Amino acid sequence: MAKKSSTKALGFEEQIWDAACKLRGNIDASEYKNVVLGLIFLKYVSDSFDLRHQELMEENDGFEEERDAYAESNTFWIPKEARWERVAAAAHMPEVGKVIDESMRRIEQENGRLKNVLPKNFARPELDKRRLGDVVDLFTNVKMAERGNSHDLLGRTYEYCLAQFASQEGKNAGEFYTPRCVVQTLVSVIEPFKGRVYDPCCGSGGMFVQSAEFVKVHQGSISDISVYGQESNPTTWKMATMNLAIRGIDADLGPTNADTFFNDLHKTERFDFVLANPPFNLSDWGGDKLRDDPRWDYGVPPEKNANFAWMQHMIHHLSQKGRIGMVLANGSLSSQQSNEGEIRKNIIEADLVEGIIAMPTQLFFSTQIPVCLWFLSKDKSQHGKTLFVDAREMGTMVTRAHRQLTDDDITRISSAFDAFRDGTLEGEKGFSAAASTAEIAKQDYVLTPGRYVGIADIEDDGEPFEEKMTRLTSELSRSFAESNRLQEEIRKSLEAIGYEL
Repeated sequence: MAKKSSTKALGFEEQIWDAACKLRGNIDASEYKNVVLGLIFLKYVSDSFDLRHQELMEENDGFEEERDAYAESNTFWIPKEARWERVAAAAHMPEVGKVIDESMRRIEQENGRLKNVLPKNFARPELDKRRLGDVVDLFTNVKMAERGNSHDLLGRTYEYCLAQFASQEGKNAGEFYTPRCVVQTLVSVIEPFKGRVYDPCCGSGGMFVQSAEFVKVHQGSISDISVYGQESNPTTWKMATMNLAIRGIDADLGPTNADTFFNDLHKTERFDFVLANPPFNLSDWGGDKLRDDPRWDYGVPPEKNANFAWMQHMIHHLSQKGRIGMVLANGSLSSQQSNEGEIRKNIIEADLVEGIIAMPTQLFFSTQIPVCLWFLSKDKSQHGKTLFVDAREMGTMVTRAHRQLTDDDITRISSAFDAFRDGTLEGEKGFSAAASTAEIAKQDYVLTPGRYVGIADIEDDGEPFEEKMTRLTSELSRSFAESNRLQEEIRKSLEAIGYEL
């Protein structure tokens, strides 16, 4: 069952966001994001250290200042000079920014995993130090170090702020943020209970966070999954590193950011689950230099669109029983240009496509391009068949410009996949249908769900046809009469001020 949505702020997240917004001033949006997320991370590592420090004090063995005692519990070591109490004490001093920067540097020096990850620009003149001190106070005064609670609260705060930044940054948000409900849908269908999880364009790490949440909800342990990823944008790579650390997820994102196509950091690895939201219709991916790449088993992808380059990269890294869940632009379902149709045909004929979901519009902050979800598997339970789901009418508008799938929507979609895999699916007109490879071939290997699920039956309201037509024509006649009356009033008003129609 899908996890309850947490898009509604739980109080603290909203407090942090409102307070942090006051810091904005003249700071560039991307830099401001680093400030806010960096401060959340600093409080997280400080809380985690304090909790472990208290445990060691209670054990009374004298190990509370021993680095190894923290490493064994996967807790970052915080030297005395970098601990939160020093930051809190400097909150309303002019040098608060310098104190925070120094804390970040010391934490990086003492923890190799964080080298060159944390922001260290809090001392800049553009950052209002009075308001920075107010945010530090907010962190200090709200109790977050209750056992077992700090990670969840700070994790939710980090994710909440990511979503707010995505909403503000619009099209640029696609580099780092995939809407939570989209990730939940991918995870609910792909079901990464146990094994190696990979995202070749991991953004801020949302796929991994939701995979870990899925495991927890199903009474599993985070240790049941191993996380691997890669990200080309250096700032986003740092955000992901911090996000996963806050969640307690030990991930291999490589030693630094890198281009997945030209510097595959996990070149020899194979994965049980691949989850990804690659950049839509990426045109400048360097395809002209990779035409002979061994990853293109199903055809050379076009130089001006990386959609099927991403897909084949993921298939290349898939284990023999692995599953892929990925987001692509709708054009991937039907395009016949530049060898795309042939690549899609070859992938279908290889019996790799398990399911396709047509998604609603307005889910993404970054684009209005219609998108779909592809699910591929090397070990399909229903060989020679593909499930199609048309979810275009699902979801609820949460703002005037943004739609979100509800928990019930996600459950309905994932239940259709469960039934399909079990062989118990009863197709629902306008929503779901299974099609054989032969049927897909008759459609020229186009995978648009609407072609297969049909149109939902219109519910009969019981009103006889003649009565309905009489009622509708009467209503239309009244509307015409009202329209004529309004036109006459407008004409008279214009004449009164010297104008004629």
